[in-house]
Amino acid sequence: MSSGITPASELGVIATVRRGVHESPLMLRGIWLTLGLAALATAGRIVVPFAVQRATDLGVLAPGGPDVGVVITTALLAACVLLVASVCAALSNARLFASTEAGLAQLRTTAFRHVHDMSVLTQNTERRGALVSRVTSDVDTISQFVQWGGIMLVLSSLQILAATVAMAIYSWQLAVLVWLCLVPMALLAPRAQKSLNVAYLLVRVKVGSMLAAVSESVVGAHTIRAYGIGIRTQSRLDTAVREHRNSAVRAQTLAAAAFSTGVLLSGVALSAVVVAGSFLGVAGEISVGHLLAVLFLVQLFVGPVQNATEVLNELQNAVAGWRRVLSLLETPIDVVEPARPATLPSGPLGVRLEDVTFAYPGGPPVLRGITLDIPATTRVAVVGRTGSGKTTIARLVTRFTDPAAGRVLIGGVDVRDVADVDLRRRVVTLTQEGFLFDTTVAGNVAYGLPDPEAPGARARVEAAVAELELEDWVASLPQGLDTPVGQRGESLSAGERQLVALLRTQVVGADLLVLDEATSAVDPATELRTARALTRAMAGRTSITIAHRLSTAAQSDLVVVVTDGEIAEVGTHEELLARGEGYSAMFASWLSATR
Repeated sequence: MSSGITPASELGVIATVRRGVHESPLMLRGIWLTLGLAALATAGRIVVPFAVQRATDLGVLAPGGPDVGVVITTALLAACVLLVASVCAALSNARLFASTEAGLAQLRTTAFRHVHDMSVLTQNTERRGALVSRVTSDVDTISQFVQWGGIMLVLSSLQILAATVAMAIYSWQLAVLVWLCLVPMALLAPRAQKSLNVAYLLVRVKVGSMLAAVSESVVGAHTIRAYGIGIRTQSRLDTAVREHRNSAVRAQTLAAAAFSTGVLLSGVALSAVVVAGSFLGVAGEISVGHLLAVLFLVQLFVGPVQNATEVLNELQNAVAGWRRVLSLLETPIDVVEPARPATLPSGPLGVRLEDVTFAYPGGPPVLRGITLDIPATTRVAVVGRTGSGKTTIARLVTRFTDPAAGRVLIGGVDVRDVADVDLRRRVVTLTQEGFLFDTTVAGNVAYGLPDPEAPGARARVEAAVAELELEDWVASLPQGLDTPVGQRGESLSAGERQLVALLRTQVVGADLLVLDEATSAVDPATELRTARALTRAMAGRTSITIAHRLSTAAQSDLVVVVTDGEIAEVGTHEELLARGEGYSAMFASWLSATR
């Protein structure tokens, strides 16, 4: 976040709303027309007290006796005005709803895009369920306030103003009396607002924690059953739900206390007007019609005051949600798009790391001064013990994160100078757990294409199957390429999921493949088919494999040994064995363990 900008967590209510609206300008589309209609709707309500006063003083209590014509005429005119006011109110609500949904859709899209623009490292600092709640649940609280509380706040403000002016016309003394009765509420409102602000911010945090706990429990259901930890998981869920309930109850209790105060003071104001108005009537300073009109106006005045606490309740809830969404948008994007993107050269891509250093936030360096050259079309295996820095190298090459120092070059171009869309088209990652979407095999493979719904997409998918010689496997599926894979690919075996992910990689036609030992988690029968498909996929391309099994290293053109964040050895499998150093001992240990 740029210097001088106040963090969202420190903003006041008005500043939060102002910045929130700035992030979703469509919310203000046509706002003046909407407010004009709302003002007409509010003005229409004032006609009732005037009609009561006129019908009483000039109709029922007319000097020459009751004048029914005046009463009927007044009632008809009031009915017409109220009809127009109702139409204006309906149009105002409809316009507000449309503009609010447009603005909040814009905010959701912006927030969702920001989450995707975050590096994997940044995303891992927060639980996925909490991120989802910011884009969904927190935005919903804003929607509920703007579509109900927002228009209520506008109409209430206009209604209080109109009622005050009308009361002053009939009796300035009674108008002043009503305001004096509500002074205590005006003095207590800032303190109540601050307390509600803290309470509802805690509610939004607890909602995020609860959604995160639920999400983990659903996604990890198989693991929970496998290890018999259902009771422990249920206990964690119960705790999250209980904490959310307690925070919500506390916030609602504060809101209820504020509402009760508003009701009490409104009753006091009405009683005071009745007593004072009676004295003024006896003194001849106000007519019966005027007093009745003032009583109606007091009802119009105190109604919004009573609702103010409920509106305040919704406002604080919405502001808490707005702050969380704005805080998300303030999260820096540490992997930024270049201002002037460079173009990668065509054909297979070589890779060079120049004096690269990297450290995770708050931790020691995991890579220190690494320099490495990988010629184009070379098949490279990166080996080393757990925690040595192998995966970090893969993340840097694919630009899921950037180095703290040094450069990563692909095709002679710094990856920080390449547009993300171009980089993802030319550099593809295949992990041990290739994520599948809840669609068909063909749909998952086509996800790698710029437009999965394009007319030629199906032909591209079928071509990828032929290129990797997986026709027999596809034919063995219940519905071939149209076989549904289920959520996260659960209808397929681990090996079959890898084959689908490999086909998705192939259909992209990338020139650099980064593989995280794609065959290490599959069954032996599928492993052979996957290994053969991988060999075909790597043909003519540069590939970097994070090798957990050294059989992969033995089949590679180049082996890179990483030890404690540094490159210890580089060479072919045979050369490293001949040296008799770390790799040789590592390979011998692995070989004896597999026999």
